[in-house]
Amino acid sequence: MKIAISSIGNNLDSDVDSRFGRCNTFIIVDTESMDFQAVSNGAVGSAHGAGIGAAQVIANLGVKAVLTGDVGPNAHMALSNAGIQMYVGASGTVRDAIKLYGLGKLKSVNAPTVQGHFGQGGRRRNR
Repeated sequence: MKIAISSIGNNLDSDVDSRFGRCNTFIIVDTESMDFQAVSNGAVGSAHGAGIGAAQVIANLGVKAVLTGDVGPNAHMALSNAGIQMYVGASGTVRDAIKLYGLGKLKSVNAPTVQGHFGQGGRRRNR
């Protein structure tokens, strides 16, 4: 299965970025083979709609799940509409997040975990 992890770098030893829509890079991993690719998040600099743009990138890559720190309302809506499951609370390295996911230790969410524009230094968490 293909999963995407929000990251600040371009490999499995990069740190997880807690922001989905505003992360620099997505690490796309095939959980069966552990093959991966780094995909730049073109939406990171968007004034508005970064979460939606990031979700579209992920959906176009055939990803089935996203591992991240938090997910905002626009990203949540777009990922949900694409049938992509969201897991939050990821931290440490990308490799650490994949391990936590495999152990079932990340929280699956059915609602946003932060308010809009959280990744720009605004608003509070929804938790």
